[in-house]
Amino acid sequence: MVLALNGSHLYGNLRPLALEEPRALGGGRMIAGSWPPRSLAKLGPSPPPSALPTASPLPANDSQCGEQILSYGSAEKVLIGAVLCLITLLTIAGNCLVVISVCFVKKLRQPSNYLIVSLALADLSVALAVMPFVSVTDLIGGEWIFGRLFCNVFIAMDVMCCTASILTLCVISIDRYLGITRPLTYPVRQNGKCMAKMILCVWLLSASITIPPLFGWAQNVNDEKVCLISQDFGYTIYSTAVAFYIPMSVMLFMYYQIYKAARRSAAKHKFTGFPRLEEIEGISVNGLVKHKESEECTNFSRLLKHDKKNISIFKREQKAATTLGIIVGAFTVCWLPFFLLSTARPFICGTACSCIPLWVERTFLWLGYANSLINPFIYAFFNRDLRTTYRNLLQCRYRNINRKLSAAGMHEALKLAEKPEFVL
Repeated sequence: MVLALNGSHLYGNLRPLALEEPRALGGGRMIAGSWPPRSLAKLGPSPPPSALPTASPLPANDSQCGEQILSYGSAEKVLIGAVLCLITLLTIAGNCLVVISVCFVKKLRQPSNYLIVSLALADLSVALAVMPFVSVTDLIGGEWIFGRLFCNVFIAMDVMCCTASILTLCVISIDRYLGITRPLTYPVRQNGKCMAKMILCVWLLSASITIPPLFGWAQNVNDEKVCLISQDFGYTIYSTAVAFYIPMSVMLFMYYQIYKAARRSAAKHKFTGFPRLEEIEGISVNGLVKHKESEECTNFSRLLKHDKKNISIFKREQKAATTLGIIVGAFTVCWLPFFLLSTARPFICGTACSCIPLWVERTFLWLGYANSLINPFIYAFFNRDLRTTYRNLLQCRYRNINRKLSAAGMHEALKLAEKPEFVL
């Protein structure tokens, strides 16, 4: 009888230790269904081992989602931190150059450039309000350390700024299409008020994706270690469609229309039936030009002068098609992998949390953020005025930028007038 009591007493002392071991394995959190040790004294004699409660599965929103924590060595942290800081700083610098150039250079303060400023502000917001927190989270292995309250604020800023950047690219493609296909009526409609309304609509539509999780339609996955946008099926389809799939479809359609217009213009400006330069030189060797060839040369000269304006339009269409093609291509390469993953994730992993490897998610996410980095450089590459302004600002030559741009434009116009370029 004593031995039985001692055995029972020994078992009762060891039982709390056995129950505390899973807590240590769970990172300091109690597994759902386990009993706290201090409550065991109230239970009386200890039940046999077969009657011990088994640990039930973790709740969907508990630390189960935070188990994909990556561990980096010192060298890996330095390398990853350097790359992420470089992307962030270059994004800030490039978009600041765009905003400063358009706001302070008189020649660039045109209604068509307001959209570029809105795009730069959206990309700048991504770099200032989103990238630093994602960088810190990635450097510590993917664990969210900024609290539950700020998690919702962070997701709202991330979604709204990235969506505003994507939608602004979509509106820019529509603006370029109207400028090419309706050259007569477009300048009348292109004014500051119209552009301001378009920009306002872009930001309001971006907010419409941000607001639902804040007001209960779809709750974000949010605990002390994880900060993930809501995985609700309906919200995922709605947000990805409005933020990416619809704008991408519109941009591809606009690019196709501009490309067709450029092809038609190129076919229209292929001149045939005119004498070659060698023939004209051979005829006029002895100073004698036949009457027929003289008429052909006169007609050729008259047609070139008459078609000079159309050739200028053709060159503008070709440039717009090339620029928009590169913009659409870069946008698709940067954001398509991320949104495909975001759309498929709830159907693969369920609505509780993400089962995708963390390094895959982060790689696709930063690839999308890289679009905010390259946008300012794409526009500068195809815009001579922006290139000149960038160069003067980086060289600290702030004075007479407007005069330099005017002089460069005049020189370019004289150069084209002296040596017109024809498409033969």
